[in-house]
Amino acid sequence: MHEADSVDPPEAALVRLGWDERFATEFEPHRENGYSPARVTAEHRGTYIVVGEGGELGAEPSGKLRHDALGRGDLPAVGDWVALQTRADEGRATIHAVLPRRTKFSRKAAWAATEEQVVAANVDVVFIVSALTAELSLRRLERYLTLAWESGASPVVVLNKSDLCPDLDGAIAEVETVTFGVPVVITSAVTGEGLEELRSYVGDGRTVALLGSSGVGKSTLLNALSGRDVQRTAELRADGRGRHTTTHRELVALPSGGLLLDTPGMRELQLWSAADGFESTFDDIESLAATCRFADCAHESEPGCAVLEAERSGTLPSERLASYRKLQRELRALALRQDKRAAADERRRWRSLQRARRADQKPGR
Repeated sequence: MHEADSVDPPEAALVRLGWDERFATEFEPHRENGYSPARVTAEHRGTYIVVGEGGELGAEPSGKLRHDALGRGDLPAVGDWVALQTRADEGRATIHAVLPRRTKFSRKAAWAATEEQVVAANVDVVFIVSALTAELSLRRLERYLTLAWESGASPVVVLNKSDLCPDLDGAIAEVETVTFGVPVVITSAVTGEGLEELRSYVGDGRTVALLGSSGVGKSTLLNALSGRDVQRTAELRADGRGRHTTTHRELVALPSGGLLLDTPGMRELQLWSAADGFESTFDDIESLAATCRFADCAHESEPGCAVLEAERSGTLPSERLASYRKLQRELRALALRQDKRAAADERRRWRSLQRARRADQKPGR
């Protein structure tokens, strides 16, 4: 992806972090202001660890960046490229801007009705990790696939802990009823199965995010791929589930090149603006819907409904159709709340402008 001898050491370090000509072009206005580029590698309660031309630093957003942000989604996230002002005397830095994201894996924040939480930014591939245990859930996998497709990154389903699965072929066949062409990799950190195949997705300058529920073995896979104990892990419980150990998102550079982003297990995975991802995940149902007699068919009781006919014939599992309807309702409700939030934000901006204009028109100004 880059020639080590053709670039100076600082730029070479950026390239290994995923820097390229497109990011360089987008950064030019910030460089003219005296800022330097850096990538966010970790977040700790509103403060950040960044790596740039000068190495690793602690950083925090500028007051203006915080003020101008309409929500958490506008603030830096792990994986973001940012414009940095370094305070060399303090060994810290200030983040003045976030470069446009090429991809972002977002979910609705659990603490707010209409708040976006960016879990990972500028990711090339998403490893959706599920354990081949009793906890394997097709419905949860559909939800992860929806958000992964919406992110703009390429999803890969990783079925981990194959050494604990009594019926591997049956589990794979079950998962493939919802993946529809998405690569499925079978892995085991214990036996080493599938690790080389995973490494093939992580090349120089590429970023891969590990996403999945708590206890599926993400940190163990990270340690196996990196060849060292990057994340602390705990022994399995009696039921084969891992004990959750990752407490924050962190971007880790692999010795062989590429970066892995480990994330805490997600107890809640609520959708956030996932219309395109929804269609990709449920492409089988969307294709059936295109052949319904009526263009506005709701797939409830209409005559000539190809979706209902597929369910009756058994070619479309009722559980998958129920999941399709549930996520569809969730997206509609979220869109309605977002419209109301956008209108409220616009009213606040208008009132703020009006107050500023009145202040400017006061005598003596």
